[in-house]
Amino acid sequence: MTQTSQRPLRVLAAMSGGVDSAVAAARAAEAGHDVTGVHLALSANPQSFRTGARGCCTIEDSRDARRAADVIGIPFYVWDLAERFREDVVDDFVAEYEAGRTPNPCLRCNEKIKFAALLDKALALGFDAVCTGHYATVVLAEDGSRELHRASDMAKDQSYVLGVLDEKQLAHAMFPLGDTLTTKDEIRAEAERRGLAVAKKPDSHDICFIADGDTQGFLANRLGGPAEGDILDETGTKLGTHDGAFGFTIGQRKGLKIGHPAPDGKPRYVLDISPVNNTVTVGPVEALDVTSLTAIKPRWCGTPPSGPGSYTAQLRAHGGETEVTAELVDGSELHVTFTEPVRGVAPGQAVVLYDGTRVVGSATIATTARRERVTAG
Repeated sequence: MTQTSQRPLRVLAAMSGGVDSAVAAARAAEAGHDVTGVHLALSANPQSFRTGARGCCTIEDSRDARRAADVIGIPFYVWDLAERFREDVVDDFVAEYEAGRTPNPCLRCNEKIKFAALLDKALALGFDAVCTGHYATVVLAEDGSRELHRASDMAKDQSYVLGVLDEKQLAHAMFPLGDTLTTKDEIRAEAERRGLAVAKKPDSHDICFIADGDTQGFLANRLGGPAEGDILDETGTKLGTHDGAFGFTIGQRKGLKIGHPAPDGKPRYVLDISPVNNTVTVGPVEALDVTSLTAIKPRWCGTPPSGPGSYTAQLRAHGGETEVTAELVDGSELHVTFTEPVRGVAPGQAVVLYDGTRVVGSATIATTARRERVTAG
């Protein structure tokens, strides 16, 4: 059954300044909870205005959140977590790219900021739960434990980026939008009915701390600018040059700057990134087929699985599910084998396991194994 409460709770509503978190806070207050709104100031140098739908955590967002709290009729505060965010999310993001991995900063933010730093502070101040506008559900199991499940509407489900939450954190998490079978337009219509000015505000996209969307420029600025290196094929033959291996991700096709077409006339994709010698290896799309992976730093939304089991896995925030067999080895490594090969899997990404709609847990991909290919000649 869906988590319910027999008594009003003291709820701290994280309000980003967007429509989802505003409606979530309004619903929590309407349900009879004692709600306080808080906006997290995550940037040391917030801009006055966001760039369209890019970025967040600006002065404008803070003001939008405050206005929404006033309409709902709840107290509102701004908490400065900029230094913690820089250390745990931004610096981690840069270090991962520097090491040739592809991180997901949204997972890290949920793990380290919203359900660690924020939740710890909330509990210390006597709050019972943290409320956010994520689309996911917390379910109370028969044995009294809490489980994280997908949102009722799969099209809006955000459980992938919450797969880092453990059972203790889930016990203090509230997602009022998770069991809503409505379109985003209906959420906006609800916000308008409630008199919330953010009803028509565009959703933020891309990485919140890279407001202009130029990830490569952001990384170049922090990793010492352009560093020319070689683009190689699978045999080690040089095909071209690049301005920094950190600017590429596994499976990337655009921006390779290869001066001549491949012998077979087919497009080439990034297969490997080596920050040690600053090289990028490219090859045909079928060379991206991954049959298995090893993941580290597992986090479980409840009791860790024992022995090999059959699950579905999600490998990116907006990706689909794929059938896998997974086993936890020595308590620290998750070995995952795919029923059918998948593409675009990169070290640094998160693999999130599901049992039906239930989120089993999440781990960070360390290595991948690719399907052996038979080549002509």
